[in-house]
Amino acid sequence: MREILGRRRRLLSQRNGGTPELIGAALTYATQWQWPVLPGVAADPQGTGGCACPDPECTVPGAHPFDPGLLAATTDERMLRWWWGNRPAAPIILATGGKAPCAVSLPALPAARALEALDRTGMRLGPVVASPTRWAILVKPYSMEQLGELLYAKDFVPGSLRFHGDGGYLALPPSEAGQGEIRWERAPLPGSASPWVPDVEAVVDAVVEALTRTGVSAPEF
Repeated sequence: MREILGRRRRLLSQRNGGTPELIGAALTYATQWQWPVLPGVAADPQGTGGCACPDPECTVPGAHPFDPGLLAATTDERMLRWWWGNRPAAPIILATGGKAPCAVSLPALPAARALEALDRTGMRLGPVVASPTRWAILVKPYSMEQLGELLYAKDFVPGSLRFHGDGGYLALPPSEAGQGEIRWERAPLPGSASPWVPDVEAVVDAVVEALTRTGVSAPEF
């Protein structure tokens, strides 16, 4: 039933020329927050849950750049209007790193339990992006050297944690990808300023501790 409803939503979106929320959100990210974005490849138009890219084994269906490539990400309003004018239903892809946030992601169920544990400790978190399978906590930009030192100092880091750093990407709300809707689990506060995000060290420390304390085994996907 969920697949049927998702297919109907995608077909309606295509018939109506996409959703105005997509271009509006893309412009907010790029022009107000100065986050470089670009259109994603989009999900399989047949509603199979796959990807419209040529890779039949695509692991992030619809939620990655393809044409244009990631290096085309921009904050230029005219370019964004041209892209989404031609591809109004395209997912919004953030090019992580540089002046834009990076992210730490983990599978949805362990992520939900980790966030509950962090709330109990009073830890401050910024925006959290959620898909049906994974949640991503936005963090301040970090270098590969910084991340390497952080991970090396830890006795244990769940293998299911993924790090979206410089040169990486992340689908942003209100995109629709092959695995379903991309939404805010923790939405940015309203306003024109770029949202506050925590340091990667604080997030990784807190998430690993929360997963260990709650006894959650994060699966490898």
